Amino acid sequence: MPAHVLYVGGEDNNLRIPFILAMRRRGYRVTAAGSGDPAPFLSHGIDFVSFPFDRFISPGSDLRALRRLVAILRELQPDIAQGFDTKPCLLVPLASGLSGTGTKAVRTICGRSWVYSSRAPLAVATRPVLQTLHRLAARRTAATVFQIEDDRDFFRRNRIDGRRGVLIPAGGSGVDVKAFERALAELPSREAMRDELGLGDAEVVVTVSRMTRQKGIPTLLKAAAIVHRVRPGVRFVLVGPRESEGPLAVSAAEIEAHSPYVIATGARRDVPALMRMADVFAFPTEYREGVARALLEASLAGLPIVSSAMPGCREVIRDGWNGLLAPPGDPERLADGIIQVLEDPEAARAMAGRADAVAREQFSLEVMADRMAQLYDTILRDREDTMAELPAADEPTA
Repeated sequence: MPAHVLYVGGEDNNLRIPFILAMRRRGYRVTAAGSGDPAPFLSHGIDFVSFPFDRFISPGSDLRALRRLVAILRELQPDIAQGFDTKPCLLVPLASGLSGTGTKAVRTICGRSWVYSSRAPLAVATRPVLQTLHRLAARRTAATVFQIEDDRDFFRRNRIDGRRGVLIPAGGSGVDVKAFERALAELPSREAMRDELGLGDAEVVVTVSRMTRQKGIPTLLKAAAIVHRVRPGVRFVLVGPRESEGPLAVSAAEIEAHSPYVIATGARRDVPALMRMADVFAFPTEYREGVARALLEASLAGLPIVSSAMPGCREVIRDGWNGLLAPPGDPERLADGIIQVLEDPEAARAMAGRADAVAREQFSLEVMADRMAQLYDTILRDREDTMAELPAADEPTA
């Protein structure tokens, strides 16, 4: 019987469908659990279980989520449960220990979240609590997958990495090259997308991100104003959700203050086409995240990239070679990079070509899925060895 793997994430767990399908092609039985819409999973024949939880600090909600996850593990009896993002990476190991199922827990560290990205008093005060929870979770974790070395080093320094820390670039979030190319072929053309948004032949800077402060959107808006003064024909298109982002969301009024040269589309399903219609991809994040899929997809779309020099971004972009990096929170340097790319299209095309090669060779879904399958096999061998050492049900213990 094939090993059963449960993938636990939040409302955006559907973004990992290509990865889940890749693991199914490698012979695993797969199930997804998350707080989002089940329809995308069901349309691909992936079993889905509802797992609501609060992304923000909420002890009462977290306790209910833990109980729910214990119940899910007892019902499904998966061999491996893999969590993505902060809350699932804490809840999956704790639930696996409480469930008594023998399920092996895998944490996938996709960055260090708002707690380590913000200097707000609440974030700073929460850090010791989060480290304590990770230390508890580490005791019940069969393996921890890190997307970037910076996170692995941090977990090691603080002794919260557990018994098996593995670096898999873009682990669980590699870019599906074939699916992206297929989407570009099937979605509306560059001209059609520009007509829809009323962009005409303007130079376009696109950003794909949640519209939150820690993602650097206020910095981007300030940079847009600087670029507008120098090149008034440039338009900025912001793609991503805002209303769902709670107290950290950028307000509609803040974005509206920069119209008509800034357009916010909200969340969209045609991101590849929106990228293809642009001239530059800007990624202003100030968030300690892993390898951002948006950077990889922008590379496949042939866009020159101007990004903040945050961990995760530096793993993809080498400044001046396959993109430009600016200090996080520095709108002047971000604007300078955008203007530089627009003023030197030949150099921009060369950088974009190198970025495309890096995305295909180092961060492709197939390369990452092979690495993950090797890890699963190691974990399952450990599980079999452990089970072999246990006494049979009718065998008396010493």
